[in-house]
Amino acid sequence: MNSWPYPRWVAHRGAGKLAPENTLAAFKLGASHGYRMFECDAKLSADGVVFLMHDATLGRTTSGHGIGGAQPWSALAQLDAGGWHSRAYAGEPLPTLENIARFCLANGHLLNIEIKPTPGVERETGEVVAREAARLWQGAAVPPLLTSFQVESLKGAQTVQPELPRGLLLDKLWNGWLEAAQQLDCVAIVCNHALWDAAVVAQVHGAGLRALSYTVNDEWAAQRLIDLGTDGIITDRVDLFSPAG
Repeated sequence: MNSWPYPRWVAHRGAGKLAPENTLAAFKLGASHGYRMFECDAKLSADGVVFLMHDATLGRTTSGHGIGGAQPWSALAQLDAGGWHSRAYAGEPLPTLENIARFCLANGHLLNIEIKPTPGVERETGEVVAREAARLWQGAAVPPLLTSFQVESLKGAQTVQPELPRGLLLDKLWNGWLEAAQQLDCVAIVCNHALWDAAVVAQVHGAGLRALSYTVNDEWAAQRLIDLGTDGIITDRVDLFSPAG
């Protein structure tokens, strides 16, 4: 099986729900709990800047409205991406992938970048995110792991930067998922944690891939995954799970 440079525990969107997701503040809080690998969501502004946000629309996690990917970075950079969470984080900006890369590289942290395209630009988002990641992590000992639910986004990443590791995200085991992951030359399958059982883990490990899970917030679920021999756990509960475990 491929050598695996990533730790078992990964902080979801920086620090789960304890800080505003996908912000530098969340990364800093997750790091203060001892986490050294983080997951984040990346998409494109209208002018091609890679920035961190989960939803296609701005309303839930920023002071803005409408589709994030329809606005230029100059407008997105003005938004408050923290005040929705709590007053302590009011004024926290949306970060670019470059902002997060600098923080991770300066502190020896590792990153899982979920390519989360605005609908309609799946392939382009995969290409641009992969190019940016390759540029920002050039010469780094461990590259970021690029994951996506969107096969087209992973194809884009594979085409422009085949050397960057990729993982296929699954919320169900759709027909041909393993073959798709193999065609994309993925190194990992990242499943909704409930999808894993001994047979599926054996199937994935037998194909030489790693088995990762999202989003695991209960001790019983984490223990089940550890007992199954899976390789990575993405969690919101950076306050509950010790990443040394």
